[in-house]
Amino acid sequence: MSDQYAVIGNPIEHSKSPQIHAGFAQQTNQDLVYKKILCDNFAETARDFFAKGGKGLNITVPFKGDAFEFADQLSPLAQQAKAVNTLKLMGDGSIFGDNTDGIGLVRDLVENNSCPIKNTNILILGAGGAARGVIPALLVENPQQITVANRTVSKAQDLTGVIGCGFDDLAGQYFDIIINATSASLNNEVPAIPKNIIKVGGMTYDLMYSKKPTAFVIWGRDTFASQSLDGLGMLVEQAAESFYLWRDIRPDTKDAIRLLRH
Repeated sequence: MSDQYAVIGNPIEHSKSPQIHAGFAQQTNQDLVYKKILCDNFAETARDFFAKGGKGLNITVPFKGDAFEFADQLSPLAQQAKAVNTLKLMGDGSIFGDNTDGIGLVRDLVENNSCPIKNTNILILGAGGAARGVIPALLVENPQQITVANRTVSKAQDLTGVIGCGFDDLAGQYFDIIINATSASLNNEVPAIPKNIIKVGGMTYDLMYSKKPTAFVIWGRDTFASQSLDGLGMLVEQAAESFYLWRDIRPDTKDAIRLLRH
């Protein structure tokens, strides 16, 4: 019987993860099945999955915090983020939790889009789970500074290793990379930020992705960013890191990104 993997979330129908992992399995000759699981009670669903022989899970909205609590062991990145997007059944029956979101973002920026992070001034919009998931991996790359702007300033100020502020405090500041970690794009909106805060040659990145350019991607183009990207590349790269954790083999991501994009 093929090894069983899945992605858990609510909603889940839109997820491209089964398509991505099926492609990785074919490319690397791995015998596995990967499916979607619509979930209401995370702990109950995850326990049932592993009890029936499941090997690993990806976790998406809104259960990354639940997965953090569920894991028996945690990677340093998961501990810092206080969120887990990948669970692995270990040989002793324990569950290991990791967060591959930040690594996925870093790889898409640095390797796929030639955007170095070292010594840059980064702005992250939003202080929720998406921001927490990527900040630890960004800090490893030694940026000059990371600023997190959020409507509720105290939430931004509670994050470790960054400067927290409100959207109104951004006027007069300039950034090399602006990352949208809010859910505004789901509503075709852009956070209320000034247009003139991106440096010449700077780039914008929306953690969300869609078939059409998101509102934030369009905002980046309108502000003359050198690149204005959505999160599709990050999605594929974080999936590749999960695949490597599970199967100890790293798939090539370029074909998957190209196929999903077109």
